[in-house]
Amino acid sequence: MHFTMIRTSLTILLMTALFACTGATEKNQKPGQPSRIIFLIGDGMGLSAVSTGYYFGDLTSQFDRFKHIGLINTSSATHKITDSAASGTALATGTKTYNGAIGLDTARTVLRNITEVVSEMGWNTGVVATSAVTHATPAAFYAHVEHRNMEEQIAVQLLDSEIDFFAGGGKRFFNQRRDGLDLFRTAEEKGIIIDTTGLSSIAPEPGRKYGFVLAGVGMPTMLEGRGGFLPEATSLAIEALSAGDNNFFLMVEGSQIDWAGHDNDEAYLLAEMRDFENAVRVALDFAEKDGNTLVVVSADHETGGVTLAARPGEMGGSDYNDILITFSTGGHSATLIPVFAFGPGADHFTGIYQHTEIFHRMLQTAGLAEQIPGENTPD
Repeated sequence: MHFTMIRTSLTILLMTALFACTGATEKNQKPGQPSRIIFLIGDGMGLSAVSTGYYFGDLTSQFDRFKHIGLINTSSATHKITDSAASGTALATGTKTYNGAIGLDTARTVLRNITEVVSEMGWNTGVVATSAVTHATPAAFYAHVEHRNMEEQIAVQLLDSEIDFFAGGGKRFFNQRRDGLDLFRTAEEKGIIIDTTGLSSIAPEPGRKYGFVLAGVGMPTMLEGRGGFLPEATSLAIEALSAGDNNFFLMVEGSQIDWAGHDNDEAYLLAEMRDFENAVRVALDFAEKDGNTLVVVSADHETGGVTLAARPGEMGGSDYNDILITFSTGGHSATLIPVFAFGPGADHFTGIYQHTEIFHRMLQTAGLAEQIPGENTPD
């Protein structure tokens, strides 16, 4: 009997120790493992778009601050050229799917995304975008629907998700719905603090959820006077998600780089890239100060077939001192996409690989891969 009691006591002690080691908010990462991850996606941002920061304007490019760089192939499961929904899903879940899918595989089976995985470990999560918060890329990080156009259903899922902070456009999908529901009222009933007028100055409280939905659909363009929304929302998200010194995962999308590429609009592209770099600066500044934050910057695909070419001369030939932004398509292209990483675990993001690997590498770098039951297999 005495031996049985001792064995039982030891078992309880071991289980208690194990629970403590996997506690939600404990900073138990090993050296080189981040406790915070900021993933910035320049929608439609290929290498030429990244290169604009080196040739237009007089500011030092934020991409100079990265020492670990890789390339990803972004083809979907069904097409050589992906759309944002399929690629967003691949980045968020580690599994390729069909164009148009949000959080589902090709068999329409629900895929666990990174915000769901880390939320179970006590991490806070957030999404910021210059599109509607229900648009394809941000939706891939919390929703599961058969097609990206189901934005009213995506809005419902956002409020039911584990997302602790969201900011962007998309009012019409919350309070101008075909079913007549006012999801802003629903959000408040769920305890989510909602602001539809601007990025209010908040004193973030641990455990509270915040939503900023500031435009009917997408946010205004930079050329229309959007101002500092993206870097300011990034900063506010970091402040809210880190309240109480908590771990967090944050996805920030420069959505309208893609729209500028679709429009073949040079001025639009330059303005959106400059804005995106300002958000990258906010993330890198925080990561440098924090010391436990991994920053990953990439894109879901390239849009516009952007090239930085010498401007043709009036008398033939080219003026090699005058760069012209040219476009080869109004759609997406199949070019490989750059990946930039900074902070603990950044060296895991070098090389050439499938976009699905970003999900796996983020979790593995943070020491969380073993926490995924039936972990999705890398493509």
